[in-house]
Amino acid sequence: MSLEARTARLTILIDPRKKAIFERLCAEEDATPSQVVRRLIRSYIEEKQGRPWRPDAEPSPESGGRRSPQGRRTSKQR
Repeated sequence: MSLEARTARLTILIDPRKKAIFERLCAEEDATPSQVVRRLIRSYIEEKQGRPWRPDAEPSPESGGRRSPQGRRTSKQR
């Protein structure tokens, strides 16, 4: 199974008015709120990392720590 096919739940609290507008705008785009949130998160990750998203570049949650793409702990993590 590819990393992109795995899922995890993210629960957020949001103002009910923003939620209603968001859901309406998603429907107008023929997209689910989940699809739009995933797209926003991916864009945010790419913006902060300064490179395209690659699911194989990040450690799995069970790896126990952040590691560089080469698999070594970075100096900030020691």
